Amino acid sequence: METVLNAVDRQIPLRLEGRDLIPYKGMYENPPKQRKAQPYFGYVKHGDSKLLASIDDAIEKTGLKDGMCVSFHHHLRNGDGVVNLVMQHIADKGIKDIKIAPSALFPVHEPLVELMDAGVVTSIEGSMNGPVGDAVSHGRMQKLTVLRSHGGRVRAIQAGDIKVDVAFIAAPVADKEGNCNGRYGKNACGSLGYPKVDSFYAKKVVVVTDNLVEYPCTPMIISSPYVDHVVEVDSIGSHEMIVSGTTKVATDPLKLSIAQNAVDLMVHTGIFRDGMTFQAGAGGIALATTKILGDLLEEKGLVADFINGGVTQHVVDIYYKGCTKKIFNGQSFDVASIKDLNENPDHIEINPDYYANPWNKGCLANIQDAVVLGATEIDVDFNVNVNTHSDGRLLHGIGGHQDTAPGAKLSMMTVPLFRKKNPIIRERVTNVTTPCHATDAIVTDMGIAINPARTDLLKKLEGSPIKLIDINELKDMAYAETGTPEEPEFGDRIVTLIEYRDGSALDVVRQLRE
Repeated sequence: METVLNAVDRQIPLRLEGRDLIPYKGMYENPPKQRKAQPYFGYVKHGDSKLLASIDDAIEKTGLKDGMCVSFHHHLRNGDGVVNLVMQHIADKGIKDIKIAPSALFPVHEPLVELMDAGVVTSIEGSMNGPVGDAVSHGRMQKLTVLRSHGGRVRAIQAGDIKVDVAFIAAPVADKEGNCNGRYGKNACGSLGYPKVDSFYAKKVVVVTDNLVEYPCTPMIISSPYVDHVVEVDSIGSHEMIVSGTTKVATDPLKLSIAQNAVDLMVHTGIFRDGMTFQAGAGGIALATTKILGDLLEEKGLVADFINGGVTQHVVDIYYKGCTKKIFNGQSFDVASIKDLNENPDHIEINPDYYANPWNKGCLANIQDAVVLGATEIDVDFNVNVNTHSDGRLLHGIGGHQDTAPGAKLSMMTVPLFRKKNPIIRERVTNVTTPCHATDAIVTDMGIAINPARTDLLKKLEGSPIKLIDINELKDMAYAETGTPEEPEFGDRIVTLIEYRDGSALDVVRQLRE
């Protein structure tokens, strides 16, 4: 296998399982060279009904067969019930060799592992999380899997890198023509932007709902001209599980100190100001950062132009304190954000094409001032890993990590020096998810390391009270607590390709040795 060294010092094969790879050369070194992929025409004759009686009928009507690609979205997160439902019906029909193109998978999707073993699911392109990723790490998937960011997934579908045969869209509310949104019903999830690109480019589109309402269902986030069939089921899942484990503000002193350090860095680099823009997250440290930032905006009488991201009660509170003009909602993380999306004209629903696609003319990520992100590992070269743990297991997707880090004026990785006995700051990350070129600052409880390439930030921080520390010192401090980490043992087989958002090859994940 012929390989080349890419721009983050990773050996990348030039060809892998029948596909030619473009090694990552830099953040903006792979611009679009082709037109968008061709969407598909379809039509419904006068008098025909889109309503079908069952998922089985939808599988038959769409012509789903061996070797095809099906897609799903993840707005219901760990409460999703549609992926497992649809894939079990596909398995029961004896269909095999299916590629899944989800915007994300979660632990609730563990039943897919059995379908992998049975040869029903043979590849995943999009995102993996938990048991499915772990199974891939141990070689239980027959074919290559591909990890993409939210923006990278949109780009890949528009470029024709992913060809979706049938898109199944879980809709909390829909009408008989397929107009749907996520704002109402017993399983309201709020924003419903992730499957929008699927509706445009998939050969066939099936809306699956547990809340069929009179025509027209508004707002039409997914609209009827792009929908082939509608299936009403008893339940699409449980929206109560959207918030599971993700939306609790950090309360322990260590994490709070990291959050405070992140806000202090915004202040002393000039990011914190009237009219600033910020991306909020849903992890404990990110939520704490958002709360501290909101309190400071209120204290200083300043108003942000917008806050973007996974929206929670904390972001909504900042708006009603008069401290941000707009909220951009790509995903709703709690009931308060769903309710406000329905009532507040300044709370704007967006999709990942608008927010994160690197190959469009107005990517929101490119006009953000600051973003707070996490990591499983960071190395002394400022490369960041969020996909694998230090033991080599593939447990997380990319999300918007490598979309927002390059675009923001200040991308901050907020991490403790170590977790249990695992150093977070290391000599070399197990895998690269977000390249060093996109990482501006590592914010820890022991101090802040600035990427040496950001000489402008270093100059602004001269004479400031910010505790700057060399990244190598942070690594040494972490190793002093945990010892030098043992490297996982990998075999030769490549099980996963980690793409950069522009489609170039950033890294590969190899199968773990048993």
